[in-house]
Formats: sequence, structure tokens, C-alpha cells
Amino acid sequence: MLYHAYELTHAAITPWRTAAGAIRQSLTHPLNPWTYTGLGRAAVAATDVFELTTRRYGKPAFGITETMVAGEPVPVAERVPWQSTFCRLIHFEKQWPESPVSQPKVLIAAPLSGHYATLLCGTVEAMLKTHDVYITDWEDARVVPVTQGRFDLDDYIDYVITMIRHVGKGVHVMAVCQPGPAVLAATALLAEEGDAATPASMILMGSPIDARESPTVPNVLAEQRPLAWFNANMISTVPLPHPGAFRRVYPGFLQLTNFIAMNRGKHMEAQWNYFDHLVEGDGDSAEKHRTFYDEYLSVMDLTEEFYLQTVDRVFQRHLLARGEFCHRARRVDPAAITATGLMTVEGELDDISGIGQTQAAHALCHAIPKDMQTDHVQKGVGHYGVFNGGRWRDEICPRIGAFIAGIEDRRRDQRAKS
Repeated sequence: MLYHAYELTHAAITPWRTAAGAIRQSLTHPLNPWTYTGLGRAAVAATDVFELTTRRYGKPAFGITETMVAGEPVPVAERVPWQSTFCRLIHFEKQWPESPVSQPKVLIAAPLSGHYATLLCGTVEAMLKTHDVYITDWEDARVVPVTQGRFDLDDYIDYVITMIRHVGKGVHVMAVCQPGPAVLAATALLAEEGDAATPASMILMGSPIDARESPTVPNVLAEQRPLAWFNANMISTVPLPHPGAFRRVYPGFLQLTNFIAMNRGKHMEAQWNYFDHLVEGDGDSAEKHRTFYDEYLSVMDLTEEFYLQTVDRVFQRHLLARGEFCHRARRVDPAAITATGLMTVEGELDDISGIGQTQAAHALCHAIPKDMQTDHVQKGVGHYGVFNGGRWRDEICPRIGAFIAGIEDRRRDQRAKS
């Protein structure tokens, strides 16, 4: 019923959106004298705010067509070298004007937690300058027909392993937030098998490796409620006419509601500032606001089984941190990782993954040589700032690049010795 109520609400405000559009069109017409008054500008700004907050947002595009390498522009094309039902692998392939420049391969594991992989567009743009970048592009469960089957946490790990193998030997895997435990598990499984595709390094960013450390509001909620509560209150059925009709999901709009509720004051202030920018004619500030919220308000659904297993195994029973995490009945042993570099990145003000939750990976991966491990806590940033924004571009990304370069130097030295 929850999903149906959401769809009915959206349908109910459609006439109001139409009316708002008509008002805006009238008050921006050059022959209308109200167009040039403060009241007219305020009315237009109000219709813009209403339109932005009530629109149905589709999947955004990355839109990355160029990057700078050593100060020179290089065209970029999106390729899909691998895909399956619930994910596709995107390669941001550089179209070198002359001979290709060798760059370390980086697979960015995007979160499957409500937002599309395009939320990491800024992450990709910064890494592209010095790395050969791939990203996991997860599918919205509401567009996957139920006839295509289930998708759970074990499937997720299988997908990660498959994509690591597809990118190939020597890949550096960067897990942003939610994928951290899955990427660590996948790396441990590959390392235990002695697989040549075992990543050269893992970069875990704002990830709940051990959610018992510095618990945040979402962590506390997960512990306070039994799994049955999440099943009863957070899961709904996709209605017709969506392609995934009758699939049980954790709706993206519900995840978005929870995110906004955590910082309600900041979002209200942002909308008010947007209104002021429109009235004042500050187009640059208004455009920045629209760009951010076009991405932030675009959400996707998660399958019921993936969501509930993640809550249970990562946020309630903390199986990875306790050494009890299993993948298809096979225990995952992080100590099997011996030749993969490990970097953890946390934000000082992160209200999703608290300080220490990502750092916990170092204790679990104790067989990795100390000179192949590093940790960075970025001052002055919250969860989003760990992978986007000025601090990401100017401070965090260069540190990650230096870490990867160090691992690459170590691998070259080892090859030379052998």
C-alpha cells in the first residue's frame, strides 16, 4: 500500500504542477508587466521551488565527455564492457589523440543504497585525470521484471567478483560507502583462491565495516528495531505499470525521505536560499542548487532480499566485524588478504558512517603488510564530502592517487626482482 499511496500522491499533485507551470509561463512573458516586478519574480521563484521538489526524477546521465591529462584535453566515451540483469559495468574510455598513456585501472564500486551511480559523477571526474576508471552501475529494481529472479547480498558479491575479474589483473577497487563490506569480502574470497584478479589495492571510503564504532542515527535505528519491523514497515510492492510490478522492494523514495529527515533543517534552508537566488537573479547559485538536487532527488529501489540481508548481516549482527560473515555458506576470512594494499578514508563530520567504522578494516586485514596500509580522516567534511566537492578534489583524491602510485611502484619492484 505504501508504494500505491506514493503513486496516488504524485498523481494528485499533477494538476497543481500544471497550474504552477502556467503561472510561471505567464509571469515570464516579456509583455506581462508583472514580469518586471519583485512580486512577479517571487511568484516565479515559488513555482520553480514547487516544481523542483515535486518532480519525478529519472536516472541522470554522467555526461562526462572530456577530461584533462597532463594539462591536455582528452575526449572520453562511455563503454559497457559487461552487463547483467541487475548491473552494468561502465568504462570511461579515453580517446587518446596519439599513443595511449598507461594509467592505473580503478574500479569504483558505487553504493546500492537508494541513489544511482551518477551520484559519484564528481568522484569519477576527479579520478579520470590520472586513472583508467570503471564504475558499477546498479539497476533500479522497479524496472527489473520479477521473472528475472531475485538479487540478494550474495549475488551482489558475485557481481563485484565478476566485475573485478573483467577489469583485469592489477585493478584498484574503490568502495564508496555501502559496498565496503562486499568489496572486502570479494577481495578476501579472491585472495584465498589465489586468483590472479585479486585487487592490487582496496580504498574503502565511509564504509560500515564495523557499524558498532561511533554509531550514527541510522546505526542506532538498525539496532533498536528487529528485522521483522524493517520487513513490515520498509518493504513495499512495486505497482503497475512499472516493468518490475509485483517485485518486493525497499523503495528509493522512502530512503530519500529518511535521508532528508536526518538533515531537515539544512534542506529547508537550501530551498529557501534557492528561492532567494531566483528572486535576486543569481543564476549561477540557482544552477548549482538545481544540479545538486537533480542528482540528490533521483532515487532507485532495492530488492527486498538485498536490503533486509544488508540490515541483518551488516548493521544488526555485524558478521564481518565478528569474523562470522559467510558468502554462500563459505566463511569470509579477511586475513587471507596478504598482497592487496588497503586505504581507508573517513569524514570527520560523517553522520552516516561514524569515525572508526571504516578504519576497522585494518584490524580485520591484519595480514596486509603495514607499509601497504594507510588511513585518512578528512577534517571538516560529512558523508557526501568524502567523495564529492572541493575537499574531495583538492585533498582526498590526491591522497588516494599517491597511495595507488605507491602500490604500483611496489608491484613494479616485485616484478623486477622476480
